[in-house]
Amino acid sequence: MKANEYMNEVAVYGKDVESISAADGVKRRILAYTDELMCVENVFDTGAVGAIHTHPHTQLTYVVSGKFRFTVGEDIYEVKAGDTLLKRDGVVHGCTALEGGILLDIFTPMRDDFIK
Repeated sequence: MKANEYMNEVAVYGKDVESISAADGVKRRILAYTDELMCVENVFDTGAVGAIHTHPHTQLTYVVSGKFRFTVGEDIYEVKAGDTLLKRDGVVHGCTALEGGILLDIFTPMRDDFIK
């Protein structure tokens, strides 16, 4: 199934979700979502960059594995497995993978731009 087919699904099985390239060294899988909430997995190679950007969504990031340097607003954070970051809507943010790993992002509302 494609990402836009998972809206409002009660169970989304990771084995069924295709990855897409989000940037050099970054693969994205859009998992379960509704109009109000979206879960996205991002797999980073060491050195891969999530470019500095902003969007009108509040975002929580959970570090599943690896080590990352994040810029959030004017602050810099180094985070590893088990850590979380809050990025309010409109706040500039981005990251670099210091060690390859996985980030799980939760957005509210959902990222319509990710499924088009």
